Amino acid sequence: MKRRSKEPEKGSPRWMTTFSDIILLVLVFFVMLFSMSVVDAKKFEAISESFQNRAILENLPSMVEMEQPDQSDSESEEESETAADESTEQTEEDRELDRLLQEVREYLEEHNLNDQISATRDDRGVVLVLQEQLLFESGEAEILTDAEPFLNKVGTLLDSLPNLVKVEGHTDERPISTFRYPSNWELSSARASSVIRYLTDNHPLPLDQFLAVGYGATRPIVPNDSTDNLRENRRVVVVISDPEFEEELEQSAGGA
Repeated sequence: MKRRSKEPEKGSPRWMTTFSDIILLVLVFFVMLFSMSVVDAKKFEAISESFQNRAILENLPSMVEMEQPDQSDSESEEESETAADESTEQTEEDRELDRLLQEVREYLEEHNLNDQISATRDDRGVVLVLQEQLLFESGEAEILTDAEPFLNKVGTLLDSLPNLVKVEGHTDERPISTFRYPSNWELSSARASSVIRYLTDNHPLPLDQFLAVGYGATRPIVPNDSTDNLRENRRVVVVISDPEFEEELEQSAGGA
């Protein structure tokens, strides 16, 4: 018996119909996305203008009642202006201290005093460290003539500054016992006071601008184990205070 030959199907294959439907759906999907992405310029401009008009939002009730909004706005403006003024003042004070430090360094360089006096700046302010041999005889607290030109320079610079000036006296650990200075406490205090007395006697500086402190041998900067180190520890430190640092000290002391 002869097998009947299979006749080929007419038209496109069945899978092609399904494929074309999928392609059509994808095309419709992208057309829909494109139509959604197109922004109506007129509608967008109308919405933008509505947000720019504050009257629309102002007419809505507020969940939090504001008492005298104009007053609060003015107070915030005053606070910002005060903060700006304070930052400007601090900047000017910093500039004054920097100027003083620069002038002192130029004076030390010009007069070859860098080996006897150092000038630096830290959180406290401008710090001048004067070695004993420039200021005093050993075991004495009378200002030497050689120290007067530099102290006059410092006094001139302080004429325009209201900053607090702290003068510290330091000695080495060798004991002293004289009629005038029974210990290093009296000697260091007398030396700090002598520097202040010279500045205020020779320059129109207010007395309440100064503070004298005698530390004796309690704050050495190097070990007292050699002649050079002993000489380095015998010093007077003049701190021209940074007002911001002083305020922080007062706040911390008040909190304690």
